[in-house]
Order: sequence, then C-alpha cells, then structure tokens
Amino acid sequence: MAINNGYDEKQIVSAIATALDEFYTSLISKVNELDIDKVMKRKNPYLFRAKAMSGAAQIVDAILAAFVSSSEETVFGNVFFEPIACAAAQGNKALAEGVDIMVERDGAIYAIAVKSGTSVFNADSRKKQEQNFMAASKLAQQAKKRFIPIIGYGYGKKRTSSRGMPKFYHELAGKAFWAELTGDEDFYIKLIKLMDKIPEKYVEEFDAAYQRAANRLVKEFTNQFCLEDGSIDWEKLVVFNSGD
Repeated sequence: MAINNGYDEKQIVSAIATALDEFYTSLISKVNELDIDKVMKRKNPYLFRAKAMSGAAQIVDAILAAFVSSSEETVFGNVFFEPIACAAAQGNKALAEGVDIMVERDGAIYAIAVKSGTSVFNADSRKKQEQNFMAASKLAQQAKKRFIPIIGYGYGKKRTSSRGMPKFYHELAGKAFWAELTGDEDFYIKLIKLMDKIPEKYVEEFDAAYQRAANRLVKEFTNQFCLEDGSIDWEKLVVFNSGD
C-alpha cells in the first residue's frame, strides 16, 4: 500500500522550480570559479598528448565538457530529487542522520533516504545507511509506531535480489519509488512533464557562463603553457602537473 493516494501538483511544481534554480545557480557558480592551474593539476597531460591535442582551445573544450558532465550529475542529484520527494510524500525533512524525509501515516513512521541513481552505494556506505536506519528506528519505538525504512532512488530500476538475508528496509527506484510516495503509477512520467518550460529559463545564462569560462581558460592556458609560436609546451605542462 502506497504512503499516499494523491499529491499537490502546485507544491510539486514549486519544488521543481526551486530545485532547478539551485541546480543552475550552483552549476554556473562552479563554471565561473574554474581556474586553469587547479584544473591542470588534476588532469592527465599524457592523455592529452596521446590524443594528439595540439591547441589550447582543443584542450579547454575537453576540460570543460568533462567538468560539466561530472559536475551536473552530482549537483542535480544533490538538489533535485529530495525536495520533490518531500513534496510528493507530503512529509517533513528528517532530523535523523542519513534520513531525508519522515512521514507519519496510519500508525507508521516512514523514514526515507533519497538517492539519485541506483549505483550510489559501496559496502561501507550501505552499512552506514543501515546503521542510520537503526538509529532512526528508536524514534518510532518511543512513539510506539511501526517503522518503515525506505531507500528511494529518483531514477532507474532496482531489482530485488534473492541472494543473502532479506533486508529490513525497502529499496524502490524510479516508477516504484514515485508510486509509493504518491499512489500514482504514472507519476514518474508526470514528473518530467511538470518540468515543462522551466529549464529553458536558464539555458541562455548557462551558455553565456560556459563561453566566458572557455574564453578565460583558453587565455590562461595559452599564457601558462604555450610557446611564442602558439604550440603547447608539453614539457612545462608535465613539470607543472607532476614535477617538484
């Protein structure tokens, strides 16, 4: 039986708008703060050379594309799913460590840990999550209510494994997770529809920040790691990256 049998669409849309604003604000801030020295200390100069990259713009394009790709998934996962799940579940932000949302319904306390995709756990982090659920269960015991812990994944699929001991918590992903929160089997589809035209509001601002960063990084790279004729000084780049 689902936690709810409905949801407030206006609250969902409001949560989406807030989450997307935070997503783009954070991503643009990260792009604005990019610095060629910090970036090149973390990059592999041998890989750039192996790919026969010969220009500052070519390397910067690769750096920026990789940076945005890695950053956007992390930032989006941090700001998007939790507030929307909280609105969908009509719950409250949890105070317990490792639990994001608490919902009290029909004599039960639902403790929900919201994750982005289904590949977030390793053995240690999963053990920590289980410990957090066990600690949170004491709240339900004190209130003399059933305790139902859930790990919810915003997207993807999670199959129940028949191997090993059964878990004391539920894992729900994508369609199943959103249906549990709302009682609507199609909510996972409606969620992307409810985003509507909101993302388009931020495209121009993000593109402008991206282009400014590209121009700035090309200039910095050229000044730091190019010879007078404009070719890359590979020895200087390697020494900067890996030398004393």
